[in-house]
Amino acid sequence: MQNSAPKQSWLNRTVLGVGLTSLFSDWSHETATAVLPAFLAAIGAGPVWLGAIEGIADGLSSFAKLAAGHFTDRLNRRKPLAVFGYAFTALATASFAFATHAYHVLFGRAAAWLGRGVRSPAKKALLAADVPPNAYGRAFGLERLMDTLGAIGGPLTALWLLEATGHSFRKVFLWTLLPGMIAVAAFWLLVRERPMEARPQRSFLIGLKALPPSFRRLLVGVGVFGAGDFSHSLLILYATRALTPARGLARAASLAVGLYTLHNVFYAGSAYASGWLSDHVSHRKAVLATGYGLAGVTAILLCTGTNSLSLLAVIFILAGLYIGTEEALEDSLSAEIVPKEQHGMAFGTLAAVNAVGDFLSSLLVGFLWSAFNVQTAFTASAILFFAGALLILRLRT
Repeated sequence: MQNSAPKQSWLNRTVLGVGLTSLFSDWSHETATAVLPAFLAAIGAGPVWLGAIEGIADGLSSFAKLAAGHFTDRLNRRKPLAVFGYAFTALATASFAFATHAYHVLFGRAAAWLGRGVRSPAKKALLAADVPPNAYGRAFGLERLMDTLGAIGGPLTALWLLEATGHSFRKVFLWTLLPGMIAVAAFWLLVRERPMEARPQRSFLIGLKALPPSFRRLLVGVGVFGAGDFSHSLLILYATRALTPARGLARAASLAVGLYTLHNVFYAGSAYASGWLSDHVSHRKAVLATGYGLAGVTAILLCTGTNSLSLLAVIFILAGLYIGTEEALEDSLSAEIVPKEQHGMAFGTLAAVNAVGDFLSSLLVGFLWSAFNVQTAFTASAILFFAGALLILRLRT
């Protein structure tokens, strides 16, 4: 497969630029996200507002990715759209500093996530256009690695800034402009735009139908897997509940956060490692299917209802490994299957399918956990995970 391609450097200025942009952009908005619940409480807004803000913003971002994916394939130059998206997100996130009511935060978060949705397909299409196909795994894996490092650094920076500013939430929000604008500069200065051949001006529906059948089959596997892919914030709840009887709530909560940090470290490492591996095996789909299989093992271990700290650590490590593999390989496999002139639509559609999966899985696992028990909830996830892995293995690329 990939090894037959001619040798060409993959770690170029575009890969570096996209990686640095992801790091600084994620650092910016994760710093804001870390203090957002406390800020809302300080201005008199409760959990209902937080749920509404996150739900509306995520929904807008998903639809924006789908629309932007179609739109970016029709542009002669994709780079300005991506730069605009990063700048818009940075400014909208910093606008929280001027919020006095919850609806101000709602507008700011919705605008920021709209910017994320607009820029995502263009960014991924530009990355794939400047990388040889035999290095898609490493390129997309490195981007995920850098993004995750930003997600780790954001909350730590928020804690430091709160101490340094006398717990001024508004100063923390204003500070996010710095990494946000560094992200814009990195993308503008480093990312190259490769010239593309003239592309047919298709309608949205015709553009969807024009995607290769193998990619549509990939989306089925991604969708089945995604329907069981619960939010990993549930892992923190699971660990807190499991550890509280023996250690008390405060200690259990601290240990759960520590476990989640461990999860993020393995998430970051696996994104690049799995991408590298996929560039050196005969079938990239096998690595993605293995990641889906690891998710199934994770769900089975969750069914035990364990209160062992060591087994919980294994669960969090496995969860980090599979999520890194999933994200890096879904992107690189999509880039391999779909012609470059359709990459925008492909990445936008993939993001939309993942968003629907996230929505369904949150409802499914949360409902089964509440209505029945933890074993029922994660058994359902395990079944969907293994079914998704089987569908990916049967994929003809």
